[in-house]
Amino acid sequence: MNRLLTVLSVVALLGAAACSPPARDTAPLQPHTEHKGPAGPVPAGLERYYGQTLSWGPCAPYATSDSDRTAFDDTGLECARLEVPMDYAEPQGQAITLGILRKPGTDQEHRVGSLLLNPGGPGASGMSAAASVASSVEQTDLGERFDLIGFDPRGIGASEPAVSCLTGPERDAERLDSDADTSPAGIAETEHEERDYAGKCAERTGAEMLANVGSREVAKDMDVLRSVLGDQKLTYLGYSYGTRIGAEYAETFPGNVRAMVLDGALDPGQSTIDQLVAQGAGFQRAFNDFAAWCAKRQRCSLGSDPAQAVAVFQQLTRPLVDHPAPAGDGRELSYKDATMAAIQALYAPSLWDQLDNGLNELRQGSGRRLLALADNYFSRESNGQYTNTTDAFDAVHCVDDQRVEDPAILREADRRYREVAPFLDNGNPPSGARDKCAFWPVPVTGEATEPEVGALPPTLVISTTGDPATPYQAGVKLAEALHGRLLTFEGTQHTVFMQGVTCVDDATTKYLVDLTLPAEGTRCTSNG
Repeated sequence: MNRLLTVLSVVALLGAAACSPPARDTAPLQPHTEHKGPAGPVPAGLERYYGQTLSWGPCAPYATSDSDRTAFDDTGLECARLEVPMDYAEPQGQAITLGILRKPGTDQEHRVGSLLLNPGGPGASGMSAAASVASSVEQTDLGERFDLIGFDPRGIGASEPAVSCLTGPERDAERLDSDADTSPAGIAETEHEERDYAGKCAERTGAEMLANVGSREVAKDMDVLRSVLGDQKLTYLGYSYGTRIGAEYAETFPGNVRAMVLDGALDPGQSTIDQLVAQGAGFQRAFNDFAAWCAKRQRCSLGSDPAQAVAVFQQLTRPLVDHPAPAGDGRELSYKDATMAAIQALYAPSLWDQLDNGLNELRQGSGRRLLALADNYFSRESNGQYTNTTDAFDAVHCVDDQRVEDPAILREADRRYREVAPFLDNGNPPSGARDKCAFWPVPVTGEATEPEVGALPPTLVISTTGDPATPYQAGVKLAEALHGRLLTFEGTQHTVFMQGVTCVDDATTKYLVDLTLPAEGTRCTSNG
């Protein structure tokens, strides 16, 4: 059964800006230490963490990806390490560190505070996200009035220790295996591979760390960071999975919230299977929109009739189950990678042209372009190694989400998924194979329940009508659960704030700066 519960790539948020930040005219920030905490309430036993000193310096040593090595050279950025307890139940025990990146606001005289950013995943780097948008917000109210803060959640990116499961060659091999055989022998082989994967994660990361990477712990880390930065109240911007962290924080620390924007929301009370099926339906709707867009082009890879697009896509991709396509440099495009490439492109219309060209190229026998899209999804670097995004994605989900181990339930879930997302149906019977989480060495720590938020200040939830990864209704439900305001964007993409939609950007910025919510029922389009 596919596991595509949230964003593995932050392309919809970051775009091409991650590669080439413009030159700066300001003087480089100098290394310095800073002691601003504790600010606000401090939980008993955590005093040393809430009041710690940060040592700020250049960000280049924190780079963990090709794009980081470029973006982190910006001398207007500064980075530090934050200490937090590995296990909050034992705060006197082992400490771990989180990577923190800051773009100071340009109008410190009128500074509101810090704006913490999480781009989703789970597994995506908040440091990378903040560095990528730093230059674009510089002349805006956000860039002037807030210190932009990106943090790598525990186990992710520059945070130490990092979750580690597979080596680069092992991940390449795993991607080539499409696990499409649903015979008893095929299921046994798949489950053996999933068990082996879980074992490698435990061996290479450590069971104690795996037990403490969930959203519950990340929300507590955010409160430590809030205090250390000197903010009495938290101002937070969370995308996709980042909305789950926000909801967790709102429930745990409602009195510590100043403002919270949650864009591309997860439904906090939805079961793992229902969430998966809802997401499959969302990707199918996005695929249908792509097919309608493509049909108007000359040489559309899916033909001129959108009603036949699913069948054409299946005809192009299903042969890859048994016969991967050559993709250059000794690599091949598997069925798994072809479908992941499509999913990657469906996050944003800006990638539809690449998907169309890649499918046309596949028709000619080459998988090079689609493999490049899949590489982006899985965060494969130019040297053949991977960031730990996928490893962390699995580790967080395996402690956050309820586990389903009954083969009959899994088989029915796979059937439902194929029914709502037929373009992702590989043609074999549904599978009852258990995934890696069934063999995970530590228990679940998360709960699929709606947050009980108490006296929470007004929050803002942004939901997109055609969001493929986090369906619109999930945002509606989260806004209701938080007693917050819903801002609707009419479009087909995953997340929208800070992506050039003036109506959304203006309304959200106004809320973050002066706490003025958009009018009830506000709806935005790409044209206004």
